[in-house]
Amino acid sequence: MLRNTKAEDLKLAWKVLIMDKITLKIMSHSCKMSEITGEDVSLVENISKRRQPLPTMLAIYFIQPTKENVVMFLSDMAGKNPLYKKAFAYFSSPISRELINYIKKDPTVLPRIGALREMNLEYFPIDSQAFITNNEEAMDDIFGEDGDSTKGDECLTLMATRIATVFASLREFPFVRYRVAKSLELDTMITYRDLVPTKLAANIWNSLTKYKANIANFPQKETCELLILDRSIDQIAPIIHEWTYDAMCHDLLDMEGNKYVHEVPSKTGGAPEKKDVILEDQDPIWLELRHAHIADASERLHGKMTKFATKNKAAQIRQGSRDGEDISTRDLRNIVESLSQYNEQYEKLSLHVDIAAKINKIIRDSELKELGQLEQDLVFGDAGTKEVINFLRTKPDVTSDNKLRLVMIYAAIYGDKLESEKLKKLMELAKLSLEDMNVVHNIRMFDGSSDTKKTSIRSFASKFNLNKKKSNFRKDRPGEEVTWQLSRFYPLVEELVEKIGKGQLSSTDFSCMNDPSPTFHGTSPAAAATLIQPQDAHSVRSRRTGTWARARRSDDGYSSDSTLKHAVTDSLLRRTSSELKKMGQRIFVFIIGGATRSELRACHKLTEKLNREIILGSTSLDDPSEFIKKLKRLNEEEISIDDIEI
Repeated sequence: MLRNTKAEDLKLAWKVLIMDKITLKIMSHSCKMSEITGEDVSLVENISKRRQPLPTMLAIYFIQPTKENVVMFLSDMAGKNPLYKKAFAYFSSPISRELINYIKKDPTVLPRIGALREMNLEYFPIDSQAFITNNEEAMDDIFGEDGDSTKGDECLTLMATRIATVFASLREFPFVRYRVAKSLELDTMITYRDLVPTKLAANIWNSLTKYKANIANFPQKETCELLILDRSIDQIAPIIHEWTYDAMCHDLLDMEGNKYVHEVPSKTGGAPEKKDVILEDQDPIWLELRHAHIADASERLHGKMTKFATKNKAAQIRQGSRDGEDISTRDLRNIVESLSQYNEQYEKLSLHVDIAAKINKIIRDSELKELGQLEQDLVFGDAGTKEVINFLRTKPDVTSDNKLRLVMIYAAIYGDKLESEKLKKLMELAKLSLEDMNVVHNIRMFDGSSDTKKTSIRSFASKFNLNKKKSNFRKDRPGEEVTWQLSRFYPLVEELVEKIGKGQLSSTDFSCMNDPSPTFHGTSPAAAATLIQPQDAHSVRSRRTGTWARARRSDDGYSSDSTLKHAVTDSLLRRTSSELKKMGQRIFVFIIGGATRSELRACHKLTEKLNREIILGSTSLDDPSEFIKKLKRLNEEEISIDDIEI
């Protein structure tokens, strides 16, 4: 988009880039400002704000195809004195025929347009193998208590448009599989919430068929697989304590997105200076440690710091001066020679040593190891009501947030056979607030059972006497050795992706849109049996140079499992065609209602294990606190403890 803008006159080489609120966010997720200016862009502007006329410059518009944006674009370029010499317009998603005709109506504008194209890039890469659609209100719009299907449909339509642009930009045509709506009782109606994955799959399929017909070089046969799920697939993953470095940073530290406030010693000897640091893929230490268990990460950091101190000249000399030894002229020269490299390496190491130290202190002070062990024992069926009650009685200093998460996990696992009086006493013992009780109610809405779709608190509790036989316990993964304590937990997405890789995903539970014989749920379950295996078809990605993930080695010999997040910057993401051909077809997994860091970790892990690039998509990437806040907003009605009864 930036490079296709060519000036006939070299004096017009510099360009202005104009975006709206959404496309600006897309761009900021995809590349740095230095990369934009490297493409001769001297100014970045917001289309909705008043701008200075630059009649000698070329303008690149990267905007959503809305009526408001098109009107603004025409206003800029119409009349005797347009704001810019020439305009190159790129739309983030398909533009309607109505708006195209609207642009054509003004004869003064057409000669000033150098390009009018659909960019098909309206998603937000957050990792080398993950993206979000930025539907932060999806849970409220789709799963909210008001049952507003109109708002839900609008949300799903926008979501589908943005997901489809992922496949348009990557030139991939997927088998679209989705979790089938089910009713446990024959006389129970299927609700709107039950049909959410089906509706999203249908919307995505509609967009993809249009791409197939209209985009040049778009695949005409399936090249990858897409599995559409919602948050009901796994209620525990968003709330359990995950013990990897990445997850603990976002769960335990006061971070804003990926921004961490690092305190460094003052050069003047005063109070520590605060420095904002972004934890992202450009940092090789972060890249290496993010998916490691916190104990493993701490050990590696200690080894790195020890190795650095023993090998680095400046570090040794600085240590010598602290021990009271005089620094010679030769030593001073050595310091100067290695100072730049020393400072950079030391700053990166000290940053992560500081972070790991803070996390380990919180773990000790909050007694998280014991809580984490109980959480995982609950999930795997090795603990029950007795252990939860004993923990709550003997650990009065546990924070209310942690007690809430424990009770939520307990309710998610045992709720379908839990006596209401027992649940009521458990909530009282945990001293949960009324708002917290509402969250425990709402987590049950995601268990996928038809009897949880009723909106009242009373009906929520009544289902606990159904004595269903279904077990919600997780089983240990076969053939996988648990190296570190508290690393036993895995998200259920991991099981599903492995089944896709082996061609064993149930066609009854997960239907496929690419089947010519529709049924009540949208497609025939038999379609899954015809899904091609990785070696049967060849993805279009084998003919391009960019990709979303590449294994590489860090400078200290540890393996790093990913690279930069720049999904749209070819120069930063290179893989040879031979490497791509060795990989099987991509597997895309999209989770409606927010994904978790444990699910992201699983996708990176399975990419190596299955030799297939696993891409995780979701409406958002939520940490436990963010997920709980969204659950609280689902039902703002005030309730009392007396409401929770049979």
